[in-house]
Amino acid sequence: MVQNQQIERRPRGRPQLRCDDDTKSVIIEAANTQFHENGYAAASIATIAQEAGVSTKTLYRLFPTKAHLFASTISERIVGFLLALDPPTLAVADLRDGLERILMAYGMLSLSEDTVTIMRLVIGESDRFPEIATSFYEQAILRTNALMEDWLRRQVDRGLIVLEDPHLACGMLRGMMAMEPQRAAILRQEPPPKIEAIAARAKMCADLFLKGCAL
Repeated sequence: MVQNQQIERRPRGRPQLRCDDDTKSVIIEAANTQFHENGYAAASIATIAQEAGVSTKTLYRLFPTKAHLFASTISERIVGFLLALDPPTLAVADLRDGLERILMAYGMLSLSEDTVTIMRLVIGESDRFPEIATSFYEQAILRTNALMEDWLRRQVDRGLIVLEDPHLACGMLRGMMAMEPQRAAILRQEPPPKIEAIAARAKMCADLFLKGCAL
């Protein structure tokens, strides 16, 4: 009798195999592939859902529009940037090591083939879909700049460097690290740099920057 009661209380229907967070990750991965292969306009929501193994109803429940889905693919990259920074280690690193760590993480993010491809997409389709430019600017540019600027301000507060305008200095630092090789890669004049070249550039940028502001 007890056994029958337990059976009757079991929930009906197919058990949920993945939580929403896991499902979102799978959908974002499928969407990222579609955006890379087909661009924003031609990316198919039905195909993304199929590749992710979910229904379009589930996809739209988690991502109401294609614009939301695109923004989430950009945000996912910034999560990777945060993990690469390793905040606990960065918090106790000395000035030079911390700066090189930040520049290396930023270089790996901004100079990757993945980011270069997305930037080509944004440049090519933002006239028709201004929302993708807004997403990229808010999720990628502003967030990475805020993280790096916050670190610079903390070094100023610690009395290790002198900067009249940390916000402006951060933009210059990011440009020095990534602008030239990123532009060459976007225009298909040079391939995105390998990890060794990014590491060497991070070290050189740190040297130049610290010569100008370190006490």
